[in-house]
Amino acid sequence: MTGRGARRFGLVWERDAIGHEAALNADFVVLDLDPELCVGAAPYRNLLIEGDNFDALRYLRMTHAGQVKCICIDPPYNTGNRDFIYNDRFVDAEDSFRHSKWLEFMYRRLLLARDLLREDGVIFVNIGEEEMAHLSGLMDQVFPGMKVGTFVWRTRSGANISKDYFVSLDHEYVLCYANKGFSFRGVAKSLAGYGNPDNDPRGDWVNYNLTKGQSYKERPRSYYPLQNPDNGVWYPCNPDRVWAFSSKKMVKSGQKLQSKAMEQIVTERRILWPQNDQTTSYSSLTELFAAIDAGTAHRHLRRGLPELEFWVGKTIGFGMPRYKMFKSDLRQAENPISTLLLPASVKRTEVESIEADTVTILQTGFTSDGSSLLVDMLGTKDFPYPKPLSLIQSLVGQATGPDDLVVDFFAGSGTTGHAVLALNAEEADGNRQFILVSSTEATAAEPEKNVCRDITRRRLEKAVNGYHVPTKKGMKAVDGLGGSFAYLRTRRIPVGDLLDVEHAQLWNALQLLHLGELTPAPEKAPVWVAGGAELQLVYLPRATAAAVKQAAEVAESAAATVIYTWQPELVRQRLIFANIRVEKVPACLALRFGLKL
Repeated sequence: MTGRGARRFGLVWERDAIGHEAALNADFVVLDLDPELCVGAAPYRNLLIEGDNFDALRYLRMTHAGQVKCICIDPPYNTGNRDFIYNDRFVDAEDSFRHSKWLEFMYRRLLLARDLLREDGVIFVNIGEEEMAHLSGLMDQVFPGMKVGTFVWRTRSGANISKDYFVSLDHEYVLCYANKGFSFRGVAKSLAGYGNPDNDPRGDWVNYNLTKGQSYKERPRSYYPLQNPDNGVWYPCNPDRVWAFSSKKMVKSGQKLQSKAMEQIVTERRILWPQNDQTTSYSSLTELFAAIDAGTAHRHLRRGLPELEFWVGKTIGFGMPRYKMFKSDLRQAENPISTLLLPASVKRTEVESIEADTVTILQTGFTSDGSSLLVDMLGTKDFPYPKPLSLIQSLVGQATGPDDLVVDFFAGSGTTGHAVLALNAEEADGNRQFILVSSTEATAAEPEKNVCRDITRRRLEKAVNGYHVPTKKGMKAVDGLGGSFAYLRTRRIPVGDLLDVEHAQLWNALQLLHLGELTPAPEKAPVWVAGGAELQLVYLPRATAAAVKQAAEVAESAAATVIYTWQPELVRQRLIFANIRVEKVPACLALRFGLKL
């Protein structure tokens, strides 16, 4: 394909050949609350949704568009080992359209997920080697210009040696894409080294490096001799690691320095000059070259460097000046995080030596840790290779604040929800919310299988309430993290049957749309009310005179009230108040959903 409109670079897959997913339809989606499977007391701010995640995402786009701070998913890796279901059938390694089916499956869901993100939202996607390259290309298309980086973490402590190539594939990846307003929280810098031994009125300071990691060829303005004005001793610049500040003398006409000049740093007495330093001098260039060849010259003087003749006749110090960095100089109180994640088994002293005071390396467990935790909680190995809690908790903790919303629409065993509960329990003001979507994973061979109910929900329940782990000495109690969640199921409603949608289903959608929380429907009440002083949400199953009067009384106690009814014109005639808005159901929800009635 050629021409102006042709795609010149990108990812292409055989969409026409594989057919669209069975999940693609024009039906409306509702959520049914199952009170028997909910955990804790209402109102529920956390949701566990059983169903096809394509349906769930369409629903969440109606209720939560632009509200999600963090999406964290662990989709099927498409290894060919019956780990990926497409149109209710497993895709195996012999399927000639295996990768195309996976890409189409992911493409549809990522498009919907993109609409959920806030302006400062971020998405993490776990992936293995099989689809790493494809997924990266796909996400570049769905989230153009939003790539942050790729986190790499080690999945096992032992070797997973390839029979063919004698290489151990023991790493996986987490692709990270974010909107422009996003930033990781970072980790607080250690200020333990700061002090004020000389009672400097400018405050605490630390002995810091006066160089930066560029060569004299890369940063010629920062390569120059430096003199101690107190004793006249000169110090050569390291040609492989130049001074951290440029000199005014090296700036050409019309150029500007982006930071302070070295001359100002010296004047402010912020240089820590070597004390009792060894010095030398050379009477001629020949003598200097002889010292260089003999290996007795200053380590930063060598043949081939510019302006070596400058050093003839100078008193040269062998020490290295350092920088007096004040605590007030810190632009940020945190270090950025590295995309390299190290195992928790690595000693902290070893990690700190790698960090070198510039970044923070997060530590995480192995896949085996995720499996062990699930066995402790559920006593089963029915869910293979769950992510370690520490991995998801570290990423979500870095990406979110105490009141943010986290979504996982490939919830699996529920690690993301567990991580949110753990973060909230750790922090005094932790109040994050989660919405998890998990399917039953039932097939023709296993029609009764229900991962969401029997694994995801059970794990979250035990995370909330606590559980017991068998040991050699008996049962060990693990305290619960607290919290609650609602259990819901997706259901498709044909557009032609939309007028038959149940009141409770509408009430669930309206609460999530306006309040972000869920309370079971008061089935027999003439007026359904939720909210508070700022906003009152009202639903009228029937617009009787008594119901309209009660709705007016509710509106008097709130700054704003939204009333949903099947007969909006009748209600508007009776309630003409500035703080009341009347909407028609189900038409208003269908419109937000993207349907044309």
